[in-house]
Amino acid sequence: MNDEQLLRYSRHILLDELGIEGQERLLASHALVIGAGGLGSPVALYLASAGVGRITLVDHDRVDTTNLQRQIAHNLERVGQPKAVSARTAMQAINPEVRIQTVLQRADAAALDALVPQADVVLDCTDNFATRHAVNRACVRHRVPLVSGAAIRFDGQLSVYDPRDASSPCYACVFPDTEGLEETRCATMGVFAPLVGIIGTMQAAEALKLLSGMGSKMVGRLLMLDGRELAFHDVRLARTPGCPVCGQA
Repeated sequence: MNDEQLLRYSRHILLDELGIEGQERLLASHALVIGAGGLGSPVALYLASAGVGRITLVDHDRVDTTNLQRQIAHNLERVGQPKAVSARTAMQAINPEVRIQTVLQRADAAALDALVPQADVVLDCTDNFATRHAVNRACVRHRVPLVSGAAIRFDGQLSVYDPRDASSPCYACVFPDTEGLEETRCATMGVFAPLVGIIGTMQAAEALKLLSGMGSKMVGRLLMLDGRELAFHDVRLARTPGCPVCGQA
């Protein structure tokens, strides 16, 4: 690290659990963020501010006025822009030395198979089960840890799935890919604005711990947040024998 970086990241370097070595790992790492909306906004901003050296943002959508209630990477001036481009602008304003790639398309199987093997961690910040399962399959196939978050109304969830760990479940172990499952999206159900900030910030925290070498204690756990009561519920997860995704890995 140069003198400017030593100053910028000094509050990380002061942490015994992180230090210079951990910060250098962050600077050399690559995070893949799927979704630049409610969850992806705080994820992208915190990964950039923390000095993750390379960040790839995948999002096919454009900024809409209704997004501004909660998607803090965007603003009125960038309404109509692709969300990934808007988020990149916000990230570069915080930390211009981070290399940011934008992918302006849906995260389909082909795109994920090209992008996931290049990443050290994947953060699922999407809002639909089909994409979450596609991301999970790619992470299992390429053995890349996945930090998964979800938020709707006043309820949030967080977990980390690490296919490098033989005991770790995958997303499909916990939420089987069932045809005909009804989607619940904030466009119809609503979402409390700070909730996506809370969950997205925790996703960023777990990703930074993985990338820095600290490791995540969220593997094999599902943390659920009731935003009405500000109550957290921690559920232990086990790998499902015969899981059609990780059972075949």
